[in-house]
Amino acid sequence: MTGTICSFALMAIAGRELSGTINTFQVLFVRSLLGLFVISLIILSLNKAQYFKTSQIKTHLLRNSFHFLGQYGWFVGLGLLPLSQVFAIEFTVPFWTAIIASVVLKDHLSASKMIAIVIAFAGVLFIVKPASDHFESATLIVLLAAFCYSCAHTGTKVLSKHNNTLTILFYMCLIQLPIGAVLMIPYWTVPSMVEWGWIFIVAITALTAHFCMTKAMLTTTVTTVVTLDFMRLPLIALLGFAFYQEPFGAVSILGTALIFVAMLINIKSSR
Repeated sequence: MTGTICSFALMAIAGRELSGTINTFQVLFVRSLLGLFVISLIILSLNKAQYFKTSQIKTHLLRNSFHFLGQYGWFVGLGLLPLSQVFAIEFTVPFWTAIIASVVLKDHLSASKMIAIVIAFAGVLFIVKPASDHFESATLIVLLAAFCYSCAHTGTKVLSKHNNTLTILFYMCLIQLPIGAVLMIPYWTVPSMVEWGWIFIVAITALTAHFCMTKAMLTTTVTTVVTLDFMRLPLIALLGFAFYQEPFGAVSILGTALIFVAMLINIKSSR
């Protein structure tokens, strides 16, 4: 989990450094290109050519379209909001997913899960403060990104019944590569050496974060993984304060605590 936490934190710093200089579509294109190359090598090295095939291409297209939108909103948010606020809003993804899965997949939504959802969104209200003068459209963008990620997670649940994880990742990169390529054309700029470095950090940490998370899931309990994963929020708050002088007040801490409590309730109700 240390690898996961550090990967997500470094990815956020890289995204912040690239904001305003390199368009997000260009960053996502390079991320997909490198990911496609690495995942293809892994599949070939395992001699599992069947992982390149799928019978659910329409579901892959829908899932990866939502995931692309989620990524775009997340990276845009990194350049407009405090890093800790972006991460805090991102932690609402499991609750959005529970709501979407109950509607689309007819998953049972227990009373304890509904309580967790209410507590989580109360925490979000403390963090984003919609009634204040500081509520920005960027906050709505990140909330929509979290919703899109949740749709993608629901799609992953459907796909995982008949597709290997490497197949899902392969088609994610394959589908998102041309989307990023087309959308980045009007904004393409030649990155400097430093910017190329940050772009490759985004691409590499995207792979290492998910690899480390998967390994952690195999070696310890879900409760431990989720609890440790939540530690990237205080870490990114500290980094945001140290490098960008970003505040993280008492109200935001209260909202974060509510989301954390909601996550623990959600985990307990899923057992």
